[in-house]
Amino acid sequence: MSNLLNNRINTVATAAQIAGAKAALQNFGANLPFLIGLTKKERDDLVGIDVDNKAYVEDALNSGINNPAVVPSFASIPNMQLDLTLFNQLDELKLLITQLLERVEDTQLLAASEALNTSKFIYGGAKAAAEAGVPGADAIVALLSKRFEGQGNRQIPPAPPTS
Repeated sequence: MSNLLNNRINTVATAAQIAGAKAALQNFGANLPFLIGLTKKERDDLVGIDVDNKAYVEDALNSGINNPAVVPSFASIPNMQLDLTLFNQLDELKLLITQLLERVEDTQLLAASEALNTSKFIYGGAKAAAEAGVPGADAIVALLSKRFEGQGNRQIPPAPPTS
């Protein structure tokens, strides 16, 4: 018989693992004390760099370095160089963080999906038990059926076959 639940993950993090991960994240932030937070409005008002305008910024920087006469007195080439360098440094870190976040979210989604699927089988088993007159099964069905109220005539998975 195949695994009806396809349980791909069957573990929990130890307290030491969670504490270590939290410490690593706090240490990450401590290593970059200049990181800032923006309001939603600030984020919406700022223009970021994409592939096309990154080339534009690099071309403008090189033009300013090689032709200082065209640079307005209020513009700072050294500050622009710092900004672009920091952008590039953070871009490298952002990819690693994004990859890690994707793995955390995927693992969390898989664990949640497996728990929900098992819950549906338990509900189906309780319904079958209630129909067979098993004492206490009606209370379980009443409790678990609340999840499906107002959802029409959707099919609830049947109880798993017993061997």
